[in-house]
Amino acid sequence: MAKNRSGRVGEQIKKELSLLIQNEVKDPRIGFVTVTGVDVTSDLSQAKVYISVFGDEEKKSDSLKGLEKAIGFLRTELGKRMRLRHTPELIFKVDESIEYGSRIEKLLGEITQDEEK
Repeated sequence: MAKNRSGRVGEQIKKELSLLIQNEVKDPRIGFVTVTGVDVTSDLSQAKVYISVFGDEEKKSDSLKGLEKAIGFLRTELGKRMRLRHTPELIFKVDESIEYGSRIEKLLGEITQDEEK
């Protein structure tokens, strides 16, 4: 039962954080950031937030630093919007899976082009 609740809370955190980052956070370091997933511990004390950033490595690190700086604001707003007794501690991680998938797609495309020749 706790697994179901942590999954629901994770999805709600993902939805709310996406809106907050897009509309409320004014840090210029934060570029085009997408929240790709949230893993919440079973006791709801921590939430690992996976983000995807459009741009190079410098843009990714700048966006991560900006989000780290805004953690207090984001937790406060999450607490207001979700009405949890304890708002989970947010831990931001860069999600490389989208970039990895596009790289694989590109390589597969190159292979099929070579076979056609």
